[in-house]
Parts: sequence; C-alpha cells; structure tokens
Amino acid sequence: MRVISASDCQAALEFETLIGRLRDAFRRGATAPGSVSYDMPRLSEPPSRLTLAAAWRGEQVAGVRIETETPGNLDRHLPARMGTYLLLDGRTGAPRALLDGPMLRLRAAAACSALAASYLARPDCGRLLVIGASVLASHMVAAFAAVRPLRAVLIWDQRPEEARRLAQALDRRRLKVDATRDLPGALAGADVICSVVDEPVLRGADLHPGQHVSLLGDFAPACRQADDEALARARIFLDDRATGALTSDLAEAVAAGALEPTDIAADLTELARGERAGRRFYQQITLFKSAGTDLEDLAAAQLAWERA
Repeated sequence: MRVISASDCQAALEFETLIGRLRDAFRRGATAPGSVSYDMPRLSEPPSRLTLAAAWRGEQVAGVRIETETPGNLDRHLPARMGTYLLLDGRTGAPRALLDGPMLRLRAAAACSALAASYLARPDCGRLLVIGASVLASHMVAAFAAVRPLRAVLIWDQRPEEARRLAQALDRRRLKVDATRDLPGALAGADVICSVVDEPVLRGADLHPGQHVSLLGDFAPACRQADDEALARARIFLDDRATGALTSDLAEAVAAGALEPTDIAADLTELARGERAGRRFYQQITLFKSAGTDLEDLAAAQLAWERA
C-alpha cells in the first residue's frame, strides 16, 4: 500500500485533469450510502467526532474517508479537523493507498466548483472575487483559472492582512491578484464570485446580471453564506440534490418562503449527463452551492493513486 503525502497529492491532482475526471465520475455515478459519525467523549474537553464515509464504483474501486473533529485541538495549536482517505481495490478489497485527507478534500472541492462553473459561468469571465482568505481560497483561484480565461482576481477577508498576504502569494505575471477592502465595489466588478466563509456576507442586493456565484464552506446548522435575496435572484445548482438541499443556505431559504424545493435547477450529475441545462442566457445570475460528495473524493483519490 502506498502512502501519498499532502504535497504529492497536490502535485498529482492538477486541476485540468482532475476537473475532467470529475466530469466523467458524475456521468458514470457511484454508490455512496452516506456518512456515519460517532461522538467520542473526552474527560476535560468537548467530545470529538469520528466520521466515516464510503463510496465505490462497481468492482473497480472503493474508498473510505476517515475524518476526526476535535475541538480541543485548538488549545493545542493543532487543526480541529484531521483525516485520511483509504483507497481500496474494488474487486479484492486490498488497500491501494492512504492519502492525505485535507489536501484531497481541498483539491476535490475546488475542482468540483470549477466543474460547475464550466457549465454555469459565462465563457468570457475574466474577473474573479474570492470572499475569504482561507487555505481553500488559493485552490479556488487555480481551479477557476483552469476553466475560464481569468485576467484579474480580488480577495476580500474581514482580516485585511490575511487577504493581502494571500494575494501576494498568488500574484502572477499572467494573473493579477490583489487584496481589497471594498467588498461592494469588488462585487460590482466581478464576473465570478466565490465565497469560502461561513458568514452571510453575500447579499442579493449586491449581485448584478450575468454573474456566477459559488458557495463553499462549512455546512453545520446556522452556517449561512448568502442571504435569502441572493438565492431568490439566482438560478440554483447543487453538487448533489440530496445533500445540498440540507445546507443552511437552502434549508433556511425554503423555510422562510424565499425558495421552493422545485427552484433547484439541477445538480452536477444532471449537468454532466446533459439531462438539464446550465446557464440559459448571458444576463442570468447562476449560483452553485457545494456540500461536498463522496463521489468526488473517490474520483480524486483514484486519480492521485494513478499519478503520484
């Protein structure tokens, strides 16, 4: 069994190839029965949680995401979330590889949103706004640049110094990356808006015709990324209908009467198979909400095993 580190995983999961692999994975489908979580009590700190999520495609390949969430790690200056991904031979069950879980998830999540943008963002999109300067933000910039001819990127964060630091790290000769403190102004000038924060800083009143919005973040209860007006103004797409409809953004908007469940236009399986249309006209506002799928983790893990 091979062990694939975070750096090897990132190098193997180059976005153009990964996005194509995910497109094929959504077309073919996989069995993903959902995750199972267990609370693990701690004597002197909040309980930890262990989550297992399996997926497989026939007798070809199988995999299990193994993730822990330990709130007490923050006091130990360690990440609260840790994990790994076990890739298995689909026929024999023999372990093929153990992959770095956080890096696999970052690359798969960014590629999934970029795949959605390939159907939903205008072909001439050149300006990207990223809301949030987390580690995921850097992967989002590279992923979107793989599917649209980006010329300029702005990064906004409530911590301006973090946005400036990330912008400096990502700035390239062929792609200008800057930090901004003017969120309304940045929203007005963006063709694609990507939010990776767990706060509803995106308001429908700030959206403009023709924009594409991509929402990625945590999916715990009460974690909103956009207000009801933003959802009501957009044509909405999900990575998976079953899981995406449970996110706070969608569930709370439906509860408030701002949306109906039938307002969800399609998920990535329907888009990849050509069963539903993506962007219908140039001035349409499109919105993609990602909750993450076990199918994308499996596809990314198999690609990393093949190429690392």
